[in-house]
Amino acid sequence: MIIYEVGPRDGLQNEPDTVATEAKAELVRRLAAAGLARIEITSFVSPKWIPQLADADALCALVARPPTATYSALVPNEAGYERFRAARLPVAAFFVSASETHNRKNVNRGIADHLERFRPLAERARADGVPLRAYVSTVCGCPYEGDVPVAAVVDVVRRLDALGADEISLGDTIGVGHPRQVRELVRAVAGAIALDRIALHMHDTWGRALANVQAGYDEGVRVFDASLGGLGGCPYAPGASGNVATEDVVDLFERAGVATGVDLDALVDTTAWLERDVLRRTLPGRVYRAKLGMRERRAEGQA
Repeated sequence: MIIYEVGPRDGLQNEPDTVATEAKAELVRRLAAAGLARIEITSFVSPKWIPQLADADALCALVARPPTATYSALVPNEAGYERFRAARLPVAAFFVSASETHNRKNVNRGIADHLERFRPLAERARADGVPLRAYVSTVCGCPYEGDVPVAAVVDVVRRLDALGADEISLGDTIGVGHPRQVRELVRAVAGAIALDRIALHMHDTWGRALANVQAGYDEGVRVFDASLGGLGGCPYAPGASGNVATEDVVDLFERAGVATGVDLDALVDTTAWLERDVLRRTLPGRVYRAKLGMRERRAEGQA
């Protein structure tokens, strides 16, 4: 079972106040030390579109590369891929929507055109031996079109498979999915690619993200994206809240006897540091807040 930590990228990209590069590097270091083995640390997107991630090159120069963690970055185009290669990260990620309207809002082009423009980058990644992760957004619903047919998701997955994506993460971008829907979606996608290449990326807008993670696990998915403290949101999906909290996913599986390799207390320490010293705002993760409450009660009992 693998937790793919997206906090430094997907979590921070929506923050209104600029986070210092040094703080981002410290966040990555703390996450790796807590046992997160796969961490998406930034995006090589144009600073014009996401100013919060304008320091991708500087961040990659700062972060240490421990043998226990694999770092990845979002690479939206060939210019971004050049920066990615210069940063010497091992895994590249790419995104596309299952909804035509959301894709146009996100990148100003339709799905077919977007994937065709991505083809040269995918070919370069294969030639360079760089594993490619693909995100499919709006798999459970679109803020502009409403319901997204399962067939549309499967079609995009097949196209990404043809382009050479090694792993495909199915994203409930606006958090409207429910467990039965997730089960049906995973079964359908598993008919197009191997189950061990599927990941789930659940947002918690309607409070069902953790139930959807469990549903995916029951169907055989073993890679789950999460963000410490429940950080996140999508700038092109009005109303979308944060990702499922990493602490919630760790606690869910560890209590069921499924090893995650993550030290929950160290992760809570990291989220508390981020909340208190960096973001200076309250983070919503349920297990995180519960663990803080337990610590406070213990401290009061010892006073």
